[in-house]
Amino acid sequence: MAIRATKNMENQSDLSLAYTPGVAAPCLEIKRDKNLVWEYTSRGNMVAVVSDGSAVLGLGDIGPHAGIPVMEGKCVLFKKFADVDAFPLCLDDVRSDDGKTNSAKVIKTVKRIAPVFGGINLEDIAAPACFEIEAELKKNLEIPVFHDDQHGTAIITLAALMNSLMLVSKHINDAKVVFNGAGAAGIACANFYVSAGVRKQNLVLCDSHGVVYKGRKEGMNPYKEALASDTKARTLAEAMKGADVFVGVSVANCVTKEMVKSMAETPIIFGMANPVPEISYPDALEAGAFVAGTGRSDFPNQVNNVLGFPGIFRGALDTRAKQINEQMKIAASEALAEVAKEKIPADVLEFMKNAYPADFKSGVFEGDMPLKRTYVIPKPLDPRVVPRVARKVAEAAMRSGVAQVWVADLADYEQQVAMRIKLQKND
Repeated sequence: MAIRATKNMENQSDLSLAYTPGVAAPCLEIKRDKNLVWEYTSRGNMVAVVSDGSAVLGLGDIGPHAGIPVMEGKCVLFKKFADVDAFPLCLDDVRSDDGKTNSAKVIKTVKRIAPVFGGINLEDIAAPACFEIEAELKKNLEIPVFHDDQHGTAIITLAALMNSLMLVSKHINDAKVVFNGAGAAGIACANFYVSAGVRKQNLVLCDSHGVVYKGRKEGMNPYKEALASDTKARTLAEAMKGADVFVGVSVANCVTKEMVKSMAETPIIFGMANPVPEISYPDALEAGAFVAGTGRSDFPNQVNNVLGFPGIFRGALDTRAKQINEQMKIAASEALAEVAKEKIPADVLEFMKNAYPADFKSGVFEGDMPLKRTYVIPKPLDPRVVPRVARKVAEAAMRSGVAQVWVADLADYEQQVAMRIKLQKND
């Protein structure tokens, strides 16, 4: 990472404008009208990537210093995929005496630095503190606050689910879904699926103790209680019998072929534990899965959060949205599902040929509607993804009343975002 100035600094006049005495003019204007901060500073395109390093994917609680490379990587993706400027903020001294994340300390810190940023991306903060932190910050800040570990996976898997259900001729209202993993991602996925139409009585959440059922005492918290099922199933294997969909955000190799065979016809399997999924892609298909997806790039249907957060924040920042709400998140899922069903234009197809040669050769991208078992969500490098997600998110922000800037022509806006990203990548 590096910081690059957007204005020249080549002579005395440039220096006087950038700093003393010229800098006083925008300061006084912003003092007069605080909203002018969006015009006279970088705030409108700046996101803070905030973490305490307590729950880094695949690495666990490695702390703030060891977490810096991950947060820097996130910032690089923000810039490369959506031309969003982002800065890593890894927080120290935000733990309680028991070593766990102290929600109040994180909340206080983020509130103090918020004036510099147009959005807050919370990252790799352990549950249940992550839920409390996001909820409280959303109440207190008038800028988007988004915990990607919760919502990123939920948004992308929902897009994949929408298209997978279309392929197997099932409706989301009737789908029986089993989740394994009741941390940040699992609980967020479950709640988001309910928002999208999955009936709560058709949803079963499992954790390391088994099924989260009504009346269970062991290992419970308010977030699990809200999703507790009225079921006789007590183990993951029992829960999966007759289910249409399995979503794993848990541990490697916890699902067997026999479990998949016990599911309903044409089951859908999303095993997203990294680097080893709950069941391998080949094993899932061999056991009868109609569609399978993982978090890995070496198998079809990769669930990768980079499909979501760059475009979501691009759309939120461009409309100066006060928050990222459920309507905006569902719009992001719909955008991703939409892209996977559209015929790929010739110029994009040529790009995909070079970016994904094996998939191109096997015919993954062919057809007027290329949607198929091996292609239910777009590829992360597809240049259509971020502009379309940004457009749909911006539209939802305006429609739901959280936008403060209006985008008059959404089709033109999508093209502008595409050009902006292209120019940034070529810079």
